[in-house]
Amino acid sequence: MRYFRKMTGERLYLSPVNEDDAGIYARWMNDEAVAVNFGQYPYTVSSKNELKWLFELDEGIQRYAIVLLDGDVMIGVVSLQNIDHRNRNAFIGIFIGEAEHRNRGYGAEAVRLILNYGFNTHNLNNIMLSVHADNRAAIACYKKAGFKEAGRRSEWVFKDGRYIDKIYMEMLEREFNKR
Repeated sequence: MRYFRKMTGERLYLSPVNEDDAGIYARWMNDEAVAVNFGQYPYTVSSKNELKWLFELDEGIQRYAIVLLDGDVMIGVVSLQNIDHRNRNAFIGIFIGEAEHRNRGYGAEAVRLILNYGFNTHNLNNIMLSVHADNRAAIACYKKAGFKEAGRRSEWVFKDGRYIDKIYMEMLEREFNKR
């Protein structure tokens, strides 16, 4: 089996990433719509070696392919990173790589799955993320999942000839479990 159902939602599931998908990840990392939001667009990704960060995970990082239940099609990646069990916190990261699957609620569903896993399996208390202030679709997704703005770094990212704020958003375990 190509993917394994680690966490299952209504329309998708999260599976450990599969190294055989390196070509798909390389395509996504070279897609401006994906890579610009990570500050990675100036870089070229052309080999599995340049994707080591995806497959060779440091302690404190768990990365999952986002896979549609209908057809087992991988559409993106979500991760729980900088997991700090002592202080019970972590960051998440996510992207939907396939354009036709963006703005359809898959990101919010994947975020809810990883939040449930972080809070109820890893016993975390606070999960945070960062997003560029001009990424309105991502901000809407995170708000839909229950995140609130926790802070911002003014003019933190230089993109397309101008500076963009970086917004930090967070959710607490008790807020998630109330939902």
